[in-house]
Amino acid sequence: MRFGAHFRLLVTGLLLSFAVAFAAPGSAQQVNPTADAVKEQQFLDALKGNPSAELQGRITIPDQKAATLERPAGREWREFHQGTMLRIGAIAVLGTLIALLAFYLIRGRVRTEAGPAGRTLTRFNAFERFMHWLTAACFIVLALSGLNVTFGKLVLLPLIGPQAFTNLSVAAKWAHNYLAWPFMVGIALMFVVWIKDNIPNMIDLRWFAAGGGIVGKEHPPARRFNGGQKVVFWSVVLGGAALSVSGFYLLFPFYAGGVLNLQFWNVVHGIVSVLMVALILGHIYIGSIGMEGAFDAMGSGEVDLNWARTHHSLWVEEEMSKGHVGGGPRLQPAE
Repeated sequence: MRFGAHFRLLVTGLLLSFAVAFAAPGSAQQVNPTADAVKEQQFLDALKGNPSAELQGRITIPDQKAATLERPAGREWREFHQGTMLRIGAIAVLGTLIALLAFYLIRGRVRTEAGPAGRTLTRFNAFERFMHWLTAACFIVLALSGLNVTFGKLVLLPLIGPQAFTNLSVAAKWAHNYLAWPFMVGIALMFVVWIKDNIPNMIDLRWFAAGGGIVGKEHPPARRFNGGQKVVFWSVVLGGAALSVSGFYLLFPFYAGGVLNLQFWNVVHGIVSVLMVALILGHIYIGSIGMEGAFDAMGSGEVDLNWARTHHSLWVEEEMSKGHVGGGPRLQPAE
């Protein structure tokens, strides 16, 4: 009888212990919720009454800014960076590559119908080629390292693994931060040196109306820079200025004037960057495989006379009147 009473007492104690153990978490959540118990959706639900309000917490330090747990603008920026920015970048970059491939397959390479003349004239001097390649080299590294921010985790991470991706991203970040400065210098130099040859005029409108020699076989007259090159020039100068200003605030965020301003400049930097990448892809295409003889202009600086007459006939007339056309046969024609 005594054994049965002790057994019932033991069973009752075990049952009470289990009941307390299972009930404790529920009561603890109701009395003192912890960070693990609170879900993000609870914070979002708290804003449903006023979506424009900030979600504030309680702090015991003097800095009242630390009480802000979440801003609606912060969620909007995150949605843009992880969604809209991906779509804009994919459409701009991949769309341009597809369009250039289709154009090459349909149009083919733009060739100089008259063939090499055996005489040359200087298209760009050594300093002009230096500032061009300085800006171009910096832009390529900046573009690749910037695209890594948007597409790296989707494209590179699965291919090379976490450690290699981390090392590459750290190196890309330092390269991006430091090469931004010579890029700005290159943009400023190009503006100062080439602004006089890139003022739009009526000749440019006629150049566009004739398809610029890219569409069709006719090559409309142009001076040193044609209408298409002027579009590239002003896009690079204005786009480069926007990247320089926004990039400065991203490098030195305390000058941006607050988190909201910093998010704005981040959006500007991202959108302008991918648009410039798309533009420069077209520029690279025309200056390499897209047009016969075009690379010589920034390669050696010397272009074949027939090439120049085909694409920049008015400029050739000016150079010939100044006696700037070289004489004698060339050992190698401009190709």
